[in-house]
Amino acid sequence: MTAQTETPGATEPRELDDLLGDCVHCGFCLPTCPTYVLWGEEMDSPRGRISLVDQVQKGGPMTDEVVGHLDACLGCMACVTACPSGVQYDRIIETARVMVEEQHSRPPGPRLLREAVFALFPYPRRLRAMRGPLAAYRSSGLQRLVRRSGVLARLSPTLATMESVAPPAPRRRVALPERVEARGTRRAVVGMLTGCVQREFFPDVNAATARVLALEGCDVVIPAGQGCCGALSVHSGRRAEAQRFARALVDGFTDSGVERVVVNSAGCGSSMKEYAELLADDPVYANRAAAFAARVRDVSELLVELGPVAERHPLQLTVAYHDACHLAHAQGVRTPPRQLLGAIPGLSVREIAEGAVCCGSAGVWNLLNPEPATELGDRKATNVAATGADLLVTANPGCLMQIGAGLRRAGNLMPSAHTVQVLDASLRGGPPGRLVTVSRR
Repeated sequence: MTAQTETPGATEPRELDDLLGDCVHCGFCLPTCPTYVLWGEEMDSPRGRISLVDQVQKGGPMTDEVVGHLDACLGCMACVTACPSGVQYDRIIETARVMVEEQHSRPPGPRLLREAVFALFPYPRRLRAMRGPLAAYRSSGLQRLVRRSGVLARLSPTLATMESVAPPAPRRRVALPERVEARGTRRAVVGMLTGCVQREFFPDVNAATARVLALEGCDVVIPAGQGCCGALSVHSGRRAEAQRFARALVDGFTDSGVERVVVNSAGCGSSMKEYAELLADDPVYANRAAAFAARVRDVSELLVELGPVAERHPLQLTVAYHDACHLAHAQGVRTPPRQLLGAIPGLSVREIAEGAVCCGSAGVWNLLNPEPATELGDRKATNVAATGADLLVTANPGCLMQIGAGLRRAGNLMPSAHTVQVLDASLRGGPPGRLVTVSRR
């Protein structure tokens, strides 16, 4: 077996110096940075964090205070979109987090919490084991009692956040075949990522994705045994762990014969598109990772690239479309989802105020920073409700859970759905009332 090289460092020191020097401290990033919007604190803005990384890079200490400001960053990349100087903050913060993991020892409590989170969420089978207890918790009436009492918030804000955002456990497991044949003329052969949280708690989204792709003329290949893409790990500075996940996923799609790899989760797609950088120093996987990354497409991107062939049936709905950060900012995919929704007869799309500001989910950030995440979720929910839409639509499971929890806290019963579920309902000719009912969280 060929040895594999672990490459823990994200960016070489000299290159990091160049990246840090690109920031001219103009402040265009400030209105879009969630933590700066909340607190108005310079060190909790992108340019403030760049200054902190620069100090550490020049030999300054990696203090608890520095780590606190770096940990507080959601990694939403709204600042990358807003920056007129082209500062690559995404590479800066990912490198900074690797530096934190290498140079800093967190207190036992936060360290154990992080280890617990990363021992659970990247592993679909472990997530699946949670579904039964969650279903029993809800059906027993214990959930209503716990929420009314507020006991979890007093015991552990993290547990309270997990409880509030957890979606209903699926009533049945949706088992997808390893290949779904195209309807009509085959136009492409695509692979599909099933994900972790998406697979176990939003299986209807995966099923809808496979149906839509098939109706639009794609053979859909769904490799068995595929695991986590590594997104949560790479965004948290756990680079070696992310590399292991990435290698396994590349292996899972090797020899599958697919022309594109389709992703319906914004955070996953963002990381998979960066596999070339993640595995650049791996002599065995560098070329394979680059070839894999070049084939990755968000489902909305691919569908717009192919163009429509299946008939769209009317849906008399008004939807509020929320840009998932890692779709809009990290991948730059903003227009395709709106194109898909706008092409459905009878459907109206409404924009959300402060659309560039993150909802507070940010992978597992809401679990590690529950209080500010709740503030951001409530802020986003208020703006969503102000649209007066029938349905919230977005393209990421974390956003669906986070904003849904904010809406529930406000007593708003607006349902939510993934973009591809709305398109699926239109292609199948399903009534909009069914979509709203099924998507209610």
